[in-house]
Formats: sequence, C-alpha cells, structure tokens
Amino acid sequence: MESMLFCWIFLTLGWTLIDGSEMEQDFMWHLSKIPRVISERTFHLTSPTFEADAKMVLSRVCGIECQKELPAPSLSDLEDSLSYETVFENGTRTLTRVKVQDVVLEPPQNISRKGASVRRKRQVYGTDSRFSILDKKFLTNFPFNTAVKLSTGCSGILISPSHVLTAAHCVHDGKDYIKGSKKLRVGLLKMRNKGAGKKRRGSKRSRREADGGDQREGTKDNLERTKAGRRRKESHRGRRVAEGRPSFQWTRVKNTHIPKGWARGGKGDAALDYDYALLELKRAHKKKYMELGISPTIKKLPGGMIHFSGFDHDRADQLVYRFCSVSDESNDLLYQYCDAESGSTGSGVYLRLKEPDKKNWKRKIIAVYSGHQWVDVHGMQKDYNVAVRITPLKYAQICLWIHGDNANCTYG
Repeated sequence: MESMLFCWIFLTLGWTLIDGSEMEQDFMWHLSKIPRVISERTFHLTSPTFEADAKMVLSRVCGIECQKELPAPSLSDLEDSLSYETVFENGTRTLTRVKVQDVVLEPPQNISRKGASVRRKRQVYGTDSRFSILDKKFLTNFPFNTAVKLSTGCSGILISPSHVLTAAHCVHDGKDYIKGSKKLRVGLLKMRNKGAGKKRRGSKRSRREADGGDQREGTKDNLERTKAGRRRKESHRGRRVAEGRPSFQWTRVKNTHIPKGWARGGKGDAALDYDYALLELKRAHKKKYMELGISPTIKKLPGGMIHFSGFDHDRADQLVYRFCSVSDESNDLLYQYCDAESGSTGSGVYLRLKEPDKKNWKRKIIAVYSGHQWVDVHGMQKDYNVAVRITPLKYAQICLWIHGDNANCTYG
C-alpha cells in the first residue's frame, strides 16, 4: 500500500511539475493555419490478403540519421505520400488521391547523422520508470480512459466519438495488411465488477445482525473473514491489484485509413515518418476523448517532457503510463528514452499546455509512439524510442479522415 501511495504521489507531482508548473514559463497552444488536404479522386483496389506477419520490417529508415542530406520534398511527393488507402469492414479497399494547398515547403532540419536503423525487443532503459495505473478512479477518467487496446496487440488513443489513432504498422507491415486485421477490434477500458453479489449478501447479513440476529455467528463470520483476508494478503500482496485489473469492451472497426507514405506495397519502402493510421469504430463511444494538436519543437515542451499510456505486453492488461524528456527531433520524428515494451506501440503521445487567452490547461495528442530504432551517430550505434510527430500536414490529413472534408480543418 505504501509503495502504491508513493507512486501516486510521485505521479501527481510529475503532472504538476513537468506537465505544467508555475515554475516553468507559460507554455501555450498556438493555433496556426493548417494546409488544405483535399480528396481528389478515389479508386477501387483489389482486396488485401491479410497475410503479413505482425512485425514491422524496414530496410531503410531515414530519420535524424540522414536528414541533412535529404532535399526538401516536392509538392507532388507530399501529395503522393498523403494519398491514402481505406480498408472497409467487408475487406474491400480503395485508394484516394489528394491535392495539397496552402503548404509551405520547409527543408529538413540540419541534423548531421548517418546510418542504418533496425529494431529489437528491448525498449526499457536502465531503471524501469513506468507506472501501472491500477486505481479505478484514475483508470476510468481522463486522460487514461482515452487509451485503447487493439486486437492485433497494439495500443491506440480515442480522438473523436468514433475514431482511434494508432501506428500504421499495427495493421500493415508496409506491403500488406497483417493477419488478424481483417476483423480488427478495439478494446475500450472498463472495470470488472467482481464481488458485487457478495457485497449485496454481506449488506443483508449486516442488517439482520443489526436487528438482533445471532451475534455469535456474526462474530465468527467476521473472524473467519479477517483471517481469510490476512492469508490472501500474505500469500499475494497484489490481490487488490488483480481484482482492480481492467477489462475491455470490444468494438469492431468499420474502416481503416493508412497514408500511402506507409502503404507502399511492392512499389517502395514504407517511411517511418508516416507510421500512423486512423480507425473508425462501428459504434460510437461516450467517453471523453483527446484532441489532436500540432507537435511543438523540443524547446516549447514544458520541461522537454512528453507523456503516453499503453498496454505493454509484459504487464498483462494493465494500463502503463510513462513520461520522459525528448532527446532529439527531426521534422517528422521525436527521439526519446521513454521506457516502453511491445504492446505500447500506437499509443498517443500528449502534452498539457495552456489554451490561448485562458487560464486552464488542455491535453492534446502531438505524436504517435512507433517503437524502437537504432541510429549510427558519428560511427557509434545509439538507440532511441521513436514517436511520429503530428505536423500541420498530418493534422490536415487526419482531420480530413475524421470529418470527410476539410471544412473543419482550417486551424489546429
């Protein structure tokens, strides 16, 4: 109990000191005009085979290691990468070509690093700094209630009453849709109600005893319950945790959107910069969701910190929260050392900043957690955990997916 209390105190202090302290300067969300991504034409494609393995295999990844050498992308390149595939519940598939307007083409950031990158399983650095969210009061309330679990084993985050943002590689390996994604489901958090019946029976017995029932029997029952409780506590200190473990309300996915920058098929390699996807749920939920925001630069992050929660495989069905500082960035990626294991990929990375002209703070998603990557820095291998930033163009694209047009996507 003491350790859990310490964790919650520390967690609360983490939100206070790191996620928006008066000791920091006033960090604010700044609304900016968003480029226009317009659907131009939609084509029907052959249905996918859904035979890919649930692993992301990238032969070439260009993140911070080769940003300096890259020329600025042309408008036609951007339009090709932001065009998107949609897979529907019945297995049919379309490709939508887009036009991009009102965009300012910026050169890649001047970061001189070269090398190849691969993935491996280890994603925890040194002392494990993750927190399992076990208390129902926290678990079922914002922001933790926005985290969801995918039937393919990844995580995601609610961004509207009907939409979930996740990593593209959770449903597609860059060439084909993975096994199990044809009948993709999303698990929304709910709490088990174990022992509800026992509580009702216990309350009836208490009323009988209060009305003059057999006091000796009541005393004996209470003694036995006390002994049983002590045995359970001594044999399994985590019993209360197990009883509070969440379960999921599973909902089918109506359709899935993936940018063509990721879904290259046999025509090229998937680009890590486009490792994000949007899932539309078959049934809308009533939970509070988290809005999208444009990813600020590292200098504009409170304490340089980011936050995200997901369902790491090494903590069965527990929601795991973490926060850490960002170590480096490129135009499209954040590089950090947030402790994370497989299963947390697809989580929404968020910040809490002040709203313009208001005193209240607001959390928004500014990236999607993608996973682990190795980078050759000046001839030495260095590994990071990587998140895909929500840039103005990606904001416009995801907003188009949510609303079906760009009428509500002018500012973000």
